[in-house]
Amino acid sequence: KHPNLVNLIEVFRRKKKLHLVFEFCDRTVLNELEKYPKGVPIGITKSITYQTLKAVNYCHQHNCIHRDVKPENILLTRDGIVKLCDFGFARQFSQGEKFTDYVATRWYRAPELLVGDTQYGPKVDVWAIGCVFVELVNGEALWPGKSDIDQLYLICKNLGELIPRHMQIFKENEFFFGMSIQDPGVIESLDKKLSKELVGSEGIDFMKKCLDKDPDKRYSCENLLYHSFFRGLEETEQSRWNRERTKNTNLHGLTFPILNTSASNAGSQNGSPDVRFPHNNNNNSINNSHVHQHHHHVSSSLNSQKFDHLPTI
Repeated sequence: KHPNLVNLIEVFRRKKKLHLVFEFCDRTVLNELEKYPKGVPIGITKSITYQTLKAVNYCHQHNCIHRDVKPENILLTRDGIVKLCDFGFARQFSQGEKFTDYVATRWYRAPELLVGDTQYGPKVDVWAIGCVFVELVNGEALWPGKSDIDQLYLICKNLGELIPRHMQIFKENEFFFGMSIQDPGVIESLDKKLSKELVGSEGIDFMKKCLDKDPDKRYSCENLLYHSFFRGLEETEQSRWNRERTKNTNLHGLTFPILNTSASNAGSQNGSPDVRFPHNNNNNSINNSHVHQHHHHVSSSLNSQKFDHLPTI
């Protein structure tokens, strides 16, 4: 558990479906971008970026790549606490392991993913964080490619030709047979994508450390947390982090709806299963949560099992 990862509170079964109960969050970073179409205030941008780095760094420390960091998957509480969510693409990683390349949303996809490299690592998440950071500052996507080829072209327009390994993988990828990346001509410096007056030289350097086209040279989340761009922010965020950790600990005392086997069977026959909401002295228990449905039917083998208690995962 981590204060910047969305907290899964309970799991229960109803009408042959499993329901996941998460803590409630008011909005997403996408909502912030809609609220500030010309760019999110730099103080808020710094806080969101820093907290997202902490969340992703925690995942990486536990050998997990998120693989889909984007504005929609960065939730915010009313207190401005970041909650990284949607681990549908997440994978545990080990050195030399091969993964599918078709992950992450195109605008936030690192070059190694775009060309089809299957031996990538946690640095793909760092690239995505860099893209989100620039989008927060400017109010618009950094590289809004219309296709994978177009995305590669936009990246090369600012960063120059891909590294030799990625160029070779691109040429050998059947998906790109007969295609080539358009010559961008004059390279436009990545520095020009941000206003120095807004983010300072530290902000521009932070962006470049996230968006190095060579994943071996790209900074890690752990390195970036100590970047000078966040100087003075550590103490404020640590205090906020401690408050959120206390709140998350208190959530374990709440009781949420449980559906027992007999209720499930009866409900299946009547069309409306009886969901039990045990007495809870905390009136905010169910209001401060939302139910995220997984719309897969439970297999017949699961139906034959007992579900008197489903543990919190």
